[in-house]
Amino acid sequence: MSVHTVAADEALMRLDAYSAVLDVRSPGEYALDCMPGAVNWPVLDDAERERVGTLYVQAGAFEAKRLGAVLVARNIALHIERHAQDWPRSHEPLVYCWRGGNRSGAMAHVLGQIGWRVHLVHGGYKALRAALVKQLEHQVGTLRLCVVCGPTGSGKSRLLQALARHGAQVLDLEQLAAHRGSVLGAMQDEAQPSQKQFETRIWNTLRKFDSSQPVFVESESRKIGRLQVPIALLACMHASACMQLRASLAVRVQLLLQDYAALTRAPQELGLRLNGLTELRGRATIARWHGLIDTGAFSTLVEELLAQHYDPSYAQSMARNYPDFLSCRAWTVESAETGAFDALAREILRGAS
Repeated sequence: MSVHTVAADEALMRLDAYSAVLDVRSPGEYALDCMPGAVNWPVLDDAERERVGTLYVQAGAFEAKRLGAVLVARNIALHIERHAQDWPRSHEPLVYCWRGGNRSGAMAHVLGQIGWRVHLVHGGYKALRAALVKQLEHQVGTLRLCVVCGPTGSGKSRLLQALARHGAQVLDLEQLAAHRGSVLGAMQDEAQPSQKQFETRIWNTLRKFDSSQPVFVESESRKIGRLQVPIALLACMHASACMQLRASLAVRVQLLLQDYAALTRAPQELGLRLNGLTELRGRATIARWHGLIDTGAFSTLVEELLAQHYDPSYAQSMARNYPDFLSCRAWTVESAETGAFDALAREILRGAS
């Protein structure tokens, strides 16, 4: 038998070195959060896990374990038959369940008996999660951030994408959160991850960075949709150097119409999202905006949203949260074309080198 217990910290540090990372929890547990690159080999699915738990309460541990053994053995056999037939003898999987107990132990035992060198996480996902949170706090302390500021529609996300294309280190929190960060920002084709999965995505991005090089990040507020930016990261952003993007009203309107084109094609959804501003902007204003949607006057709608909702509190919020904002260098976005952002990214990176 070749099963080796590994501490959570070590497992995270060597995550890319394992031939496979097997999360043997139920699909429901896996969906809430998992380690980067992990595949789900549930030894009990959600219904089976509930069935065993119910039997434990009703008939006791012995009966529950007897049923569990049948289900676990059957599922392990199926996973090996379906997914491990091409594994070479040198394959070294990492295995974890919720707390490193019966489920992962059963999978590790069978794989080890076959002859693979199996690494079993001591403490399971719970220990991995605790270690990841500590590592994330340490990662944040090593960052040299450059915070990209600018009013709504100035192209901050576009610039981050261009910087990444040209080799810069970019932490795109809105991409990781699957949300554009405003009342209209929910993505129609992708649900937001859980808070834990959001933090795992951030950790996974930061672990690949060179701490000696700058990391570009957008000047986010505390929340992105329903998710919260980790406190340590937000504090680091607030204390970091900034750069401003400036764009004409025409360019900003064009950028926003492009970014939210899916909503202009779904006017009912757009109206529902604007209803969320009723308390702030009043029923009369929301009714006018619904009228603009009904007539397809989307450029006018965007101009009014900028003037009446997004812009009024922007400068005050930035000055309060980003002390470097008032004195940092400003860069002009000349157009909404991709080429303009590529040119700007190259110019910024020349100045950063």
